[in-house]
Amino acid sequence: MTDYPADTILDLFARAGDEQPAIGAPGRVSLSYGDLRALARRTIADLNRMGIGRNDRVAIVLPNGPEMAAAFVTIAAGATTAPLNPAYRAEEFDFYLSDLNARALVIGQGMESPARAVAAARGIPVIELVADQAAPAGSFTLAPVAELTGATRTPGVADGADIALVLHTSGTTSRPKIVPLSHINITASAYHISETLRLAPDDCCLNIMPLFHIHGLIAATLASLAAGASVCCTPGFNAFRFFAWFAEVRPSWYTAVPTMHQAILGLAERNRMAIEAGRLRLIRSSSSPLPPQVMTALEETFAVPVIEAYGMTEAAHQMASNPLPPAPRYAGSVGIAAGPEIAIMDGEGKLLSPGELGEIVIRGRNVTAGYENNPKANAEAFIDGWFRTGDQGVMDEAGYLRLTGRLKELINRGGEKVSPIEVDTVIMDHPAVVQCLTFALPHAKLGEEVAAAIVLRDGMAASETELRDFAAKRLAPFKVPRKIVFLAEIPKGATGKLQRIGLAEKLGLSI
Repeated sequence: MTDYPADTILDLFARAGDEQPAIGAPGRVSLSYGDLRALARRTIADLNRMGIGRNDRVAIVLPNGPEMAAAFVTIAAGATTAPLNPAYRAEEFDFYLSDLNARALVIGQGMESPARAVAAARGIPVIELVADQAAPAGSFTLAPVAELTGATRTPGVADGADIALVLHTSGTTSRPKIVPLSHINITASAYHISETLRLAPDDCCLNIMPLFHIHGLIAATLASLAAGASVCCTPGFNAFRFFAWFAEVRPSWYTAVPTMHQAILGLAERNRMAIEAGRLRLIRSSSSPLPPQVMTALEETFAVPVIEAYGMTEAAHQMASNPLPPAPRYAGSVGIAAGPEIAIMDGEGKLLSPGELGEIVIRGRNVTAGYENNPKANAEAFIDGWFRTGDQGVMDEAGYLRLTGRLKELINRGGEKVSPIEVDTVIMDHPAVVQCLTFALPHAKLGEEVAAAIVLRDGMAASETELRDFAAKRLAPFKVPRKIVFLAEIPKGATGKLQRIGLAEKLGLSI
């Protein structure tokens, strides 16, 4: 059973030594836990003087880096954070700032962004975050705002039931939904990840994940702080800078999505000395399925275990994870329950036995209490205390979970259901294929047909016929892609995940 020493973000890092490094960045001195605690108290007081208190929503638009990590942690300690992708266009900022009912917008001093004009048009005060580049990484002050004066009605440090973080779902097929996560939710998830990875104060995570996404916020940042460990925050993922950061920081672990791991692998051989001189203990992968071929290549290249985990925003990130050695881990499996309870359910709400295919459902301390102002979505998502993830999978007798795909991503070919992950895994075994993304192609008679987008390895070739014949040796005929397209790069979302839904439309494909 996981121990939960704290229910709030501020208490999460209350026990680490004052001088222990907490938040760092390449080329800078780390912010200590003592300084981080002082920064949190000062930030809460500054917000309270501006009339902002517990459960008031503060949108944050900052580039990746230590200031974003520190701002999330310290603002959440006394208000509700809503980190937004700084690359959004004006219409996107308009939707999110309106939908969130933001009390204020925190943005970097001098940072150019359409968020400023949108906030002004909506009467949302803009608070400038002034970074101190000469001070330890993450140090900042909040500039006073003339229109924000007067004491808040809800001052002080947030408690466990207060909302620490609000994020939107991706909204791939419908309007994005607001997911409120309490302090209890996110601290529980931080402890789950810390326990799974056996993090200790001498661990250091090299963060390359965006800090407007649950993966980077919880797995890299809060899980590190929960263990009294440190997180080194880069400006964002850049495969060509990764090994320079790796050599300088000497992290004990990093966490990423599969496309990032593949880009790193592509440059690993020329950085063999940095890898061998490092102190890496593990590599973590999450947010989309890790092809077994990539897991094998990572373990051979870095000579450390690769731990694939399964998470989603509504669970404050982690739900399942492969364990560290000596416990077994399996390529193609997202491991065992690593926080909430996990079960498999059929369409009528009946829990299924091991080996039976159905929808993955969860319940536990880290699971959101429900979507905001969306009774229809909540009625569909919750059943008998279980949250329906929308993912299909199967659990074996030992509790290891295998995903077959998002229910909405399964391909319905004339009534026969095809798991795109299964097709990806088979085609990825072809020596010329570096990436494969199987997706649904609209079909006049069948409804949907199976298609695959392929990226070939540099200097290698393969034809559509060759890949179809290769797949046909291991797949039933109805699962073999009818259409294969070759791309230099498969479209990715803001967090680096490959985008299955809508890919046919993006590529202008039909049969």
